[in-house]
Amino acid sequence: MRCWTHNICFHISFPSIRYISVYSCYFVSVEAMVMIFTWYCDCKIYSFNDIIFNIGRRYAGYMRAWFSAGVYFSVVALIGISVVLLWDSIGAICFTGRSFSTWLQNLLASSFGISIIDITAIIVSTVLSIAFHEFGHAVAAASEGIQIEYIAVFVAALFPGALVALNCDQLQNLPPFSMLRIYCAGIWHNVMLCAVCFIMTLLLPLLLNPLYVSGDGLMITGVPETSPLSEYLSAHDFILSVDGLNITRPDEWMEMLAQDNVEKVSSHDLLESYESYGTSGSRKGYCVPNSWIDASKNLWQINDKLSCPDDLMTFQQMSGKGIDKKEAEDKYCLIAKDVVKLKKCGNGWWEAKDDRSNFACLEDEYCSMPVLGPGISWIEISYARPYSLECLRTEGNSSLLHGVNSNPGLSPCQGTFVYAGHLLSAARSIKLSSYRPRWPHLLFIADVPRILENGLGCLLRVSAALAAVNCLPVYFLDGEAILETMLGYFAWVTRRKQCKILKFCRFFWTILSIILFSRTLYSMTLYYDFI
Repeated sequence: MRCWTHNICFHISFPSIRYISVYSCYFVSVEAMVMIFTWYCDCKIYSFNDIIFNIGRRYAGYMRAWFSAGVYFSVVALIGISVVLLWDSIGAICFTGRSFSTWLQNLLASSFGISIIDITAIIVSTVLSIAFHEFGHAVAAASEGIQIEYIAVFVAALFPGALVALNCDQLQNLPPFSMLRIYCAGIWHNVMLCAVCFIMTLLLPLLLNPLYVSGDGLMITGVPETSPLSEYLSAHDFILSVDGLNITRPDEWMEMLAQDNVEKVSSHDLLESYESYGTSGSRKGYCVPNSWIDASKNLWQINDKLSCPDDLMTFQQMSGKGIDKKEAEDKYCLIAKDVVKLKKCGNGWWEAKDDRSNFACLEDEYCSMPVLGPGISWIEISYARPYSLECLRTEGNSSLLHGVNSNPGLSPCQGTFVYAGHLLSAARSIKLSSYRPRWPHLLFIADVPRILENGLGCLLRVSAALAAVNCLPVYFLDGEAILETMLGYFAWVTRRKQCKILKFCRFFWTILSIILFSRTLYSMTLYYDFI
């Protein structure tokens, strides 16, 4: 924190950044004053001062115990995150693999979207996280007897934030641990907000149970016309399984398709004939009878310059040993919708990972795999349309999702299709929910559980990111004040050395933080195909 001639100490979120107040203009030239006033605008609020101060003083004993726990957590978090950031920077130069920037990207990317609802969730989550953060500082200060001057909301340049103005003389006269309780209160409150969001997410199935059912598939709440899956799926359909493996949560959907995409990219050398004709799939094959292969060879001759007609799919014959030895044989054209009804073979199917004995072909069959282009994957998606008129007439809403594993293609409510394309773009193009209304007339609120789930998840991630960022000992953040107060406990270190250590740590970790967030922003830009 910083003190000015008005004896007011400002704690500001930017978001949650301690920012130099406009009062500092009194120390600079007129030109600087114009620049700061041009790019800085705030709205001071005085109506909450007495309310917050009374709460803090009334429950001062409980508040001090509460925020004391926050001190220990924040100090450990500051040291841990600082070390991780340093190790991440070293690892980015010397090693490859997952890092802190990857974790931060995943933390933020899963909260970001391009729909109006997603943007609204991000804005609301940011406002709530900052408000809860600053409320922690204000209540902690009140419990120590520090008078709150005012609360303000501001915009500096294009960045919004909030601040709590405290009496600086009273603050500096507090014992070091009392100061730490105030400095660490914002981080502690953000962590507790994350815990509340996590518990609420776990309780959602119980809270929504009177109106919704979960655990029997993924309900599609939205399919844009631009989605590559729009020709197969529509709103209020259900995704039951992918490659024969049942899925019940949106994260399972993303994880399976992302993993399949990674395996696809890493296995592009599965066949020796890759360079002559694309890449064969995915180690996912079908047991095609010899008669089909002979008939196809008589009708269509495939070579490097001639492909199958539009209504047929190119397959590549693999011997029983060829799956492991990468021995490729002839290519031929088959009707894909007929092939997918055959028995599966190969080790690319999810079920085959546990039981490969059931994925071997008979003597009069060959394991044949689809030949796909670079970056293209092949997946089977089983779905249901429980709310269609035909399904409601024949089976009713009570049994429409049962018998998933028997044979989806035999039910008027269920079906299976094959998608060959870029998996990640397809996976992100539809909106999914783990919940479905108990009755068809509640379809108009079918999207409510997804909004609640995404809202809680977004609030958790934004609050966690805000807490993690404020733990860093960089300029204008809580970590700077925490580190400065912590150094005061080392009596054998002179005040001059403490200032040097603080300046070095502040500058060094600020540079590392800028590099980290630049890498994260660039990775997220690539992730969302903005460039």
